[in-house]
Amino acid sequence: MDEFDRESLARYDGRDGKPAYVAYKGKVYDVSRSKLWAGGAHMKRHGAGEELTEDMDDAPHDPDVLKRFRQVGVLKD
Repeated sequence: MDEFDRESLARYDGRDGKPAYVAYKGKVYDVSRSKLWAGGAHMKRHGAGEELTEDMDDAPHDPDVLKRFRQVGVLKD
């Protein structure tokens, strides 16, 4: 499993054919196959390549939605 810091995570922004990764509670997920993350943007509020732990508190869905996606690594601070 890969380790990411915020700078390396930001490279996976879902643009120009790159994978779309997001982090939540120290885990990094590949959300590339989700139509809701097409082009690296989710609901015009969040971008791929970001740490979303705090944002998830305001989401209209449960964090368990991330279980649909493959964990590709961990986020190191």
